[in-house]
Amino acid sequence: MNLESPLNDKLVLAVDDEPDVLEVVGELLDMCRIHKATDYQTAVKLLGAHSYDAVILDIMGVNGFELLKDSVSRGFPTLMLTAHALTPEALKKAIKLGAVSFLPKERIVDLRPILEDLITYGAAPSWRKTFDSAGEIFSQHFGPDWKTRDKFFREFIEELKNQDV
Repeated sequence: MNLESPLNDKLVLAVDDEPDVLEVVGELLDMCRIHKATDYQTAVKLLGAHSYDAVILDIMGVNGFELLKDSVSRGFPTLMLTAHALTPEALKKAIKLGAVSFLPKERIVDLRPILEDLITYGAAPSWRKTFDSAGEIFSQHFGPDWKTRDKFFREFIEELKNQDV
């Protein structure tokens, strides 16, 4: 356990239908108190029963976008972690619904630093770190010009650049 992490003793909910992903999240965030759910119904109950410092949601298999709406409406900073829903449409939807990050599962190792930035500085730096970390993967999946091709992404990224940390 790292005694200097801003994540120390934070309460985090991780929701994924793959138990091995939840195990990895637990290992990466061993300084946190973690609640885990493998299905939508359990996640909804946990969201209603606790106050989370951060929520990590899969998209596929657990109705992640509905959980995102619920989590954000409760004021919980929520990060999307996905493998199968890695599309520009899913990224855009996550941003519009209030996610603070959208991380491909192949970059799960970046979960901790993104959450540390989130806890320390807020959502804008966590999005910047997300794009730095996963930008190449997004370009591979979405096309090399994805940031400039879509007006929504152009404006969102420009807004992030203009925000102070």
